[in-house]
Amino acid sequence: MFDLDGKVALVTGAGQGVGAGISRVLAAQGAAVAVNDLHEDRAQATVAAIESAGGSALAVVFDVADPSAAARGIETAEKALGPLGILVNNAGVPAGMGVQQFRESDPAEWRKYIDLNLYGVMNCCHAAINGMCERGWGRIITISSGAGAIGINLGISAYGAGKGGAMGFMRHLAMETAGNGVTANTIAVGMIDNHADPSVAGHMAKTVPVGRLGQPEDIAGLCTYLASDEASWMTGQTIHLNGGNVTT
Repeated sequence: MFDLDGKVALVTGAGQGVGAGISRVLAAQGAAVAVNDLHEDRAQATVAAIESAGGSALAVVFDVADPSAAARGIETAEKALGPLGILVNNAGVPAGMGVQQFRESDPAEWRKYIDLNLYGVMNCCHAAINGMCERGWGRIITISSGAGAIGINLGISAYGAGKGGAMGFMRHLAMETAGNGVTANTIAVGMIDNHADPSVAGHMAKTVPVGRLGQPEDIAGLCTYLASDEASWMTGQTIHLNGGNVTT
């Protein structure tokens, strides 16, 4: 099951962390993976890891917040690997980049959360969607956050706005493309182990019902299912993957 042989995938923000983990697992399942990152050295490191395991990968460096760059990046990936069938929108600005109560925030700081976390998703989808619809098969997966679905008193309102906007966009995109064999789903991710200070990570893990922080492989496993033929009846959904912190 979940065989991705012959499929071409693009994973954005895949030079490290969750994006790198998703790329490795998709490649292990047989997909040829275009690894996107803003930094070439990070993208190449993920490519090297995939190739060392016997997989096929290509580094594609572009800024997802730039619609023209996203279109060129996807064109580059398709010329090298073949028609794109799987798009994983993982690139984003993390919440921790600017924790601040909204009433104290500078409007100039909001834009980065919207440009990357929302427009980045829309730009890549816009560049990929017509080809998927014309070919009658596609899988679009957006990595979001529980902060886009629930209110959290941590001073991350601008981050939540971008992530919540991406969730809403994906639901509408799913309805537009369902009849063309293209699914669109969102994974709302909880707290991930990012190799922070062990004492901090340990404290955070205690707040998760299952008793640990998430690992990239936890997200990658669900991505593999959503990217597969077996997930053809799953579309328009936001799936909360967080160890039990958010239940719906």
